[in-house]
Amino acid sequence: MIAIIDYGVGNLFSLSCSFSAIGAETVITGDEAVIKAADRLVLPGVGAFGDAARKLRECGLYDVIKREAENGKPLLGICLGMQLLFERSFEYGIHEGLSLLKGDIVPMEERIDKSLKIPHIGWNKLKFTKDSPLFKYINDGDFVYFVHSYFAENCNDSLAATTDYGKDLTAVVSKGNIFGCQFHPEKSGETGLKILRAFCEMERV
Repeated sequence: MIAIIDYGVGNLFSLSCSFSAIGAETVITGDEAVIKAADRLVLPGVGAFGDAARKLRECGLYDVIKREAENGKPLLGICLGMQLLFERSFEYGIHEGLSLLKGDIVPMEERIDKSLKIPHIGWNKLKFTKDSPLFKYINDGDFVYFVHSYFAENCNDSLAATTDYGKDLTAVVSKGNIFGCQFHPEKSGETGLKILRAFCEMERV
């Protein structure tokens, strides 16, 4: 069973529907006992990093997620949920993340060509930089759907794929049992479903 973590931030229904489309059993929950009992965890998220990190702490899930992931349970962060896996974000100040992966979340502004729109919204192709179990059913060059204004950098130890938007931006991270997609698999058609299917096959490390 996959626990989709509900902490008041994220597009939970469409994500749950995507998992249902591939026959995966999910529960949307903010209950610590259910999260502990789950085989795999998904951390979604939309909005601002600082607000999301604060909500994780306020609802008592920050330590739960960190502990379960450090104990080897597969964890997939999506969009802002992926960003929360890192050490800190520089979005409207400096905010501490889960520190499950090394790296920083930084703004696209002044890092990409000024002619490009921010936020980055739309379909872009993936460029693999290393093997990842998430890529089991997809190919280098497949297109996925992004909506973001910030991205992860200084994360070479977990970087698995980039996408070109004025420069190579982090698109997928993968290290041990920790995975992250800056894009939205639930909005990425058949490619997104294949990524979720691969995650459903992950085992505890």
